[in-house]
Amino acid sequence: MADIDEQRSACDAAVTLAFSVLGKRWNGMIVSALGTAAATFVGLRRAVPGISDAVLSDRLAELAHAGIVVRSVEPGPPVGVSYRLSEAGERLLPILDQLGAWASENLEPAT
Repeated sequence: MADIDEQRSACDAAVTLAFSVLGKRWNGMIVSALGTAAATFVGLRRAVPGISDAVLSDRLAELAHAGIVVRSVEPGPPVGVSYRLSEAGERLLPILDQLGAWASENLEPAT
């Protein structure tokens, strides 16, 4: 029984860690937007309506720090910066799809 409790505790800790990053507003939408192709900051701002520049910048830095997003700088002129999903980020896409399907089936839209 102790092994099951330890496994459950480890799983709970991992889920808590995942949601500490993915549960923040906008992060799921940013990952989803990058699921189709790499994008510039402006492209992401267009793909995630309602997000401010400051929040997008913070979220991209956080997702990069977590190893989900990769920031690439192309030498210029002009210098170009783009963002893409890392391997870990790409592995999140089917999970986000499943989460979205679950939400559609089980949750009422916010009013």
